[in-house]
Amino acid sequence: MLSVVTATNAVDVSAFRQAMGSFPTGVTVVTVASDDGSMYGITVNSFSSVSLDPMLVLVCLNATSRGVSLIERAGAFVVNVLSAGQQDISCWFADRYRPAGSTMFDGVPFEPGVTGCPVLVDATASFDCRLRQSHRAGDHLIVLGEIVALVHRPHLEPLIFHAGSYKSLQATGAMTAPAISA
Repeated sequence: MLSVVTATNAVDVSAFRQAMGSFPTGVTVVTVASDDGSMYGITVNSFSSVSLDPMLVLVCLNATSRGVSLIERAGAFVVNVLSAGQQDISCWFADRYRPAGSTMFDGVPFEPGVTGCPVLVDATASFDCRLRQSHRAGDHLIVLGEIVALVHRPHLEPLIFHAGSYKSLQATGAMTAPAISA
């Protein structure tokens, strides 16, 4: 059945969320550590590469997130692309009732990155970034980071989120696709 929403100023927020759920995304945890020892992590699926020269990525964070002020203070953050075996970590850092401060990392295996921010063990990729710019966009902040180091574990399958639930890629055969350029 086709569900039609007209383009007006009265688009329903729940319809917008459902439609956006049609776009499968990877799952990341953005982590930050500041000089005073404060650490923070939050599950984010709004992540994208921006530029190769310089190497830039972006994440979108709720403007009221505690992570925003920590990233601005630290001037750095890590985007950890979760692997299929890290669904529990995704749920943990998405839980608004998790402990505050560095205790939210208790039991979560990580190592300090080049910037000092947590790099999650067994993430399929981790991008250690220096804060380049941030831009307010509605109720979110678009945070641009310049990559200073990365870890890549291509043998790990990524964690996928689609239509409100976690999915996995099926290894039914490799397909090659032409490179996508913008």
